[in-house]
Amino acid sequence: MTSLDEKRSPDLPGSSKETNDRDEYYDITRSVAAGEISEFAVVAEGEERTTWFVWLLVCCSSISGLLFGYDTGVISGALVTINGDLGPSQLSDGQKEFITSATTLGALLGGLAAGAMSDWTGRRPVLGIADILFIGGALGQAVSHTVWSMIGCRFLIGIGVGLASCIAPLYIQELSPTRLRGRMVVLNVVMITLGQVIAYGIDAGFANVHSGWRWMVGLGTVPAAVQLFFLAFLPESPRILVRRGNLDAAHKVLTKVYAHAQPEQVDLKLKVLRAAVQQSIEIANSTTFFERFNSMLTIPVNRRALIIGCGMQAFQQLCGFNTLMYYSASLFQEIGFNQPTAVGLIISGTNFIFTLFALKYIDIIGRRKIMVYSAPGMIFGLTLASIAFHYMTEDTGGNLAVGAHYAKSWSAIVLLSMIIFVASYATGLGNVPWQQGELFGLEVRGIGTSLATATNWAGNLLIGSTYLSLMAKITPSGAFGFYAGLCLLGWLFCLFCFPETAGLSLEEVQSVFKSGFGIKESQRMRQQKRELRIKEQVKADRAV
Repeated sequence: MTSLDEKRSPDLPGSSKETNDRDEYYDITRSVAAGEISEFAVVAEGEERTTWFVWLLVCCSSISGLLFGYDTGVISGALVTINGDLGPSQLSDGQKEFITSATTLGALLGGLAAGAMSDWTGRRPVLGIADILFIGGALGQAVSHTVWSMIGCRFLIGIGVGLASCIAPLYIQELSPTRLRGRMVVLNVVMITLGQVIAYGIDAGFANVHSGWRWMVGLGTVPAAVQLFFLAFLPESPRILVRRGNLDAAHKVLTKVYAHAQPEQVDLKLKVLRAAVQQSIEIANSTTFFERFNSMLTIPVNRRALIIGCGMQAFQQLCGFNTLMYYSASLFQEIGFNQPTAVGLIISGTNFIFTLFALKYIDIIGRRKIMVYSAPGMIFGLTLASIAFHYMTEDTGGNLAVGAHYAKSWSAIVLLSMIIFVASYATGLGNVPWQQGELFGLEVRGIGTSLATATNWAGNLLIGSTYLSLMAKITPSGAFGFYAGLCLLGWLFCLFCFPETAGLSLEEVQSVFKSGFGIKESQRMRQQKRELRIKEQVKADRAV
């Protein structure tokens, strides 16, 4: 079999410069293999601007985020309007938990399989499979007449959510310019929050319509069908194309992504990418899937990346945020709000607005700083909610009682605390864990993102399936105090383990984990890269 080293460069087939080109390629290969930030990598980034192609690609891919947000958010309003349409006159807490948790269980399994599947098929086909599952699950829910058929369709939707939540950020990362990568992935999260806003809006619009919940869940077919159509026109990830040896196709994609760069800069970008992918190709060709899976635990660089990826995803779920997405309407109804779905819309709207802040600043402030600064706001919001619930429920034994009337002042404080918590979450924790793909080398990126995404959905399943029971056992005040404690642990994890990856290419991030979690090493590498960029800019100015 012909190795990648033996292939001709796509820009110089049969040229008299082929020898010099090959020598340059070997120099780049040695530099990348040594984990150095070479001048090649800086030059190769070229003119990194957001072109129409990148916007079109990211917007189409981010429909997966919209579907993710819509299908996880819409169930909140549906649960309070189903009434007797599924058999029982009213759904019990256990049935609500089953319906909600079925989606999460499906997402756990879908997320676990997504990365490895995408390594085999490519990133784009997995998104298409997710769309088919979204369409089938949404239509099935809309015509359900029993609790178990509803649970089954929610499970099907969940598999689609798991596939999309894993692959959409990964696909966007691998096609985005380095300096724009963070905000491009955040755009997918913006679409998740927009999907939740739309879900709450549709919930409110159909709340008083007979069997309106069927419209709520059924309308999820529309964005899924739109994305399925546009996927036919999207390219495959250039890293997957290079790994398959299809250098011409990879060069065409990079030319569109770096439309403002000079041709030689695009050529050099491909050579740097090709050199970085070379090691991944050799590992992939010489090892089985199970050996690469095992390497996630046995190779220190992979293990550290996995700890961070899974740790951040666990933090995102164990903070309790998704209890608001699933049960906010029920919660606000219990504490005395007459329009609980509309109040839930305030929460999802807050999530959307503050995610826009992250969209603008995540590459400027950086992943680590935005986490360290925003997590204390989550802790404060949950602590305030715990205190408010304690005083609100003093006359009802600490629990929320059906038909009880609570002081509007305490209800308002609960709403305020939820807004503070959600604003802080949306600024940092709602976005940063989905940058997980940049932590792993290409040969294990699919496996690593699958395990991290599965951790997210495992935490989601745990929180979603125990929330109502936890509220009953240790009171609402105790439950929100418990979530505040978990947030404190997550913040400490960020302080001591989470390095900065903004401004580093996907291939450069691997060097961070060679000797520890790399907090100081990432700072050194980013500073070195800034200095090299300045040096290149000075050279360019002198040339002019």
